[in-house]
Amino acid sequence: MGPGPSDVPARVLEALSRPTIGHLDPIFLRVLDESQAMLRQVFGTENALTLPMSATGSAGMETCFANLLEAGDQALICRHGVFGGRMAEVARRCGAEVTIVDAPWGQAIDPDELAKAAKKRPFKVVAIVHAETSTGVLQDLGPFRAIADSCGALLLVDAVTSLAGVPVDVDRMGIDAVYSATQKCISCPPGLSPVSFSERALRVLLTRKTPVQSWYFDLNLIGQYFGGERVYHHTAPVNMIFALHEALRLVLEEGLEARYTRHRAQANSLRQGLESLGLELPVAESSRLPPLTLVRIPEGVDDRAVRTKLLEDHGLEIGGGLGDFKGKAWRIGLMGASATSRHVELCLGALEEALR
Repeated sequence: MGPGPSDVPARVLEALSRPTIGHLDPIFLRVLDESQAMLRQVFGTENALTLPMSATGSAGMETCFANLLEAGDQALICRHGVFGGRMAEVARRCGAEVTIVDAPWGQAIDPDELAKAAKKRPFKVVAIVHAETSTGVLQDLGPFRAIADSCGALLLVDAVTSLAGVPVDVDRMGIDAVYSATQKCISCPPGLSPVSFSERALRVLLTRKTPVQSWYFDLNLIGQYFGGERVYHHTAPVNMIFALHEALRLVLEEGLEARYTRHRAQANSLRQGLESLGLELPVAESSRLPPLTLVRIPEGVDDRAVRTKLLEDHGLEIGGGLGDFKGKAWRIGLMGASATSRHVELCLGALEEALR
């Protein structure tokens, strides 16, 4: 019940353990195609360039920035936690000139502040974290397409902790590039990073003046393997794709709306229980992320001692704070297979015992 990885269902673990076959085997290629189709459903997109990158979520971030930015490009980055800051660093390493719009930790980005910054110059990319794992803030993406349009930018979104837990709706929100990870609300082991590029983002990629700085993450090359040509780029992680395929089947068997409802309901139960224990939730109710809840550590309580006791006595992991919340808050995850009433009851009982 930390900020990821979440619990992995037995069906997914079984799929992971199946015999390894070749990455050009017809059976594997069928599984790959089906996984891409299911990813489109979960992302809420018709984008042809939708695929799982062979690396963890941070690689999805690097994939998006490395393919869309060239040296000297302007990037407008929203920072309201660790991962907005990481976006800015990755953009700088791509040679972009970065403008940052900040919000206090535990708060969402103010669209008006971003709109003011967007008026200063044209930008190539506007980037924002949808679900900030370091703070438990869910960002309303509604205003951001229009803001990106106002400065001629692509809209790039981090959906690492939101995909399959809250609606992402890539096409409806007008998102141009998005990345996620398998180990959060999809409840698959860590190791893959789903990404999706719109037609507009694909045109930018195809008309670059310089090669993508990363050979491994170059979607011009990788796309030829995931397309009909099956041109070799790297050996696909066969068993991880088996696991993702099964995890996505579970997501769609449950149904996206039912899954979103389950995450909201379990988060509400957890928060009510935490408040009944006298614990404070720093994030405003309107901005709380269902798959991750931030809890302020009471005065005089030892952060590490509580988390150690939960792990040793109950086999229960919760996360410590990062950045401004380091040593001041816990992060409790309810993601995918971990968003159940059993998890909520165990967590509340164990926390009550540890605090007492």
